[in-house]
Amino acid sequence: MLEQKTISRQVKLNVQIGRGRYGEVWVGKWFDKEVAVKKFAFCDKESWTREREIYETDMLRNEYILTYLAADMYEREFSSCLEMWMVTDFHEHGSLFDYLNQYSLSEYHMIKFARTTASGLAFLHMDLRTRDSVKPCIAHRDIKSRNILVKSDLACCIADFGLAVRHDTVKNLIDIAPNSKQGTKRYMSPEVLGETINIDDFTSFKNSDIYSLGLVLWEILRRCLVDGECLEYQLPYHERVPGDPSIAEMKTLVVDEKYRPEIKKRWVDSSEACSAMASIIEECWSPLPEARLNARRVEKNFSDVDVKRPPYS
Repeated sequence: MLEQKTISRQVKLNVQIGRGRYGEVWVGKWFDKEVAVKKFAFCDKESWTREREIYETDMLRNEYILTYLAADMYEREFSSCLEMWMVTDFHEHGSLFDYLNQYSLSEYHMIKFARTTASGLAFLHMDLRTRDSVKPCIAHRDIKSRNILVKSDLACCIADFGLAVRHDTVKNLIDIAPNSKQGTKRYMSPEVLGETINIDDFTSFKNSDIYSLGLVLWEILRRCLVDGECLEYQLPYHERVPGDPSIAEMKTLVVDEKYRPEIKKRWVDSSEACSAMASIIEECWSPLPEARLNARRVEKNFSDVDVKRPPYS
């Protein structure tokens, strides 16, 4: 990890590759290394601060969590505008959302995307202890395909921790992000939409992540080739709500109607891998939080799926 307040003088920004809720994303060069730079506007300082705190949590390093390099504040020359930078590894495939929009998936890569995403979430959700350090349990609170990146080996890694919450299991303290931002409405769990989530019980936050994971898994399944064909990419609930639905619209759909995205019969009937995927998805998005699988079980179930690696991969 780099020293703070130095990296902005060492990184050369090349091209803007995205814009999101918190600001812009750029590709840059840090010496010989290609990096991603997430630039937050000053009004989103709380989100930048929170994400930096999460990334700097002890023992957070994991192959399925986006690698963090440094955070910095940058004042533009001849300007009083202060930018807050978050510098991470760069992954040229972009987000899972981007990848699924461009490419169909073999069964092998469908399971790989699902398993590695679940593995990253399982790592976040568990605590780790050594004699000198502790990694607390972390719930993400904004799991969606845009917040998952695809690496060069086609494994996935989880990013964007501006809303994450930590749990100190020794003191039983829940450290909730102080900012007023909320997660993405389309991916909100029934208990978040219905305001029935128990914020004093950390398991509630993990269960909510699992519901969101179920929707991401559905996005992945939809793009798997079945008998040489697959459907075009669509967001979950695309057939029922607009591009930016309101909480009221999502609550009516998810809580009152208990509606979920369609799992087509031909997917289930096509192969063991697709059938297993569909079964896991349904256990993730149960209306009952306590009935959902935990992230470690999701990862284990995907690891148990026997699927052959295609010869071209």
